[in-house]
Amino acid sequence: MFDSTAAIRMQRSHGEAAVAFDGARLTGLRQKGSAKALLPRVRGAVPEVVFLNTSGGLTAGDTLRYGLDLQGGARAVATTQAAERAYRADAGVAQVTVTHRVGAGGWLEWLPQETILFDHAALARETRIDLAPDAGCLMLEAVILGRAAMNETVQNLQFFDNRQIFRGEKPVLVEPLLLNSNILAKGARGALLGPARAMATLVLCAPGAEDAVSSARGALDEPGVEGAASGFDGKCVVRLLAGDGWPLRRQILKLMGALRRGAAPPRVWQL
Repeated sequence: MFDSTAAIRMQRSHGEAAVAFDGARLTGLRQKGSAKALLPRVRGAVPEVVFLNTSGGLTAGDTLRYGLDLQGGARAVATTQAAERAYRADAGVAQVTVTHRVGAGGWLEWLPQETILFDHAALARETRIDLAPDAGCLMLEAVILGRAAMNETVQNLQFFDNRQIFRGEKPVLVEPLLLNSNILAKGARGALLGPARAMATLVLCAPGAEDAVSSARGALDEPGVEGAASGFDGKCVVRLLAGDGWPLRRQILKLMGALRRGAAPPRVWQL
């Protein structure tokens, strides 16, 4: 007989996808659970890797892992097929782990699409890129609080996002970000986001990357988006704030063109 008082164990989603290249040769592909890795054929161009979460979103207790390993001077562009969504989590935290390794002479562009956080979401994400001494990368993270078109307001939230880039054993970028209900409700939001509900950070990390600051600043012209760029110690860092995800996306695409020297964006990003 069914006991209505018994605790109901909810089904959770778990996924892992990992891809490895040695030069231009694919040497590893691992897919497990809800995570997939697609490799569209892009003739005459740098290989693209498109990660996909087939569960359609994240909630309490879900886990997701993505990883790229580039060796032998390999170059790759990695992204996600669609915006990741973190839904209401009644018990527990969803966890996302992204670990990329770029060997000697390699280059990685990690350009995931936006993460949309819904009210009462609980998400912890860890992103780490390990670079060889002469390797480089371009990293993007974009976050949107709810959907403006649906008049959604995010007031209750637990979001911890830790982004790290290491060169050898030396950290060259460590950025922990915490957004929670206290920050959104007690006035601290004004110092962090103001009226904005969408934000993004782009980091170009390579020898001489600070020289890209002028190009980045020249691309900061999208209406409805505030942006600033700075360069130091082999990094060019761009930060963006916007009232909605759509102008933020247009601004990101302009910056991709500037920081990627006119290269076309990944196909899943093209408007």
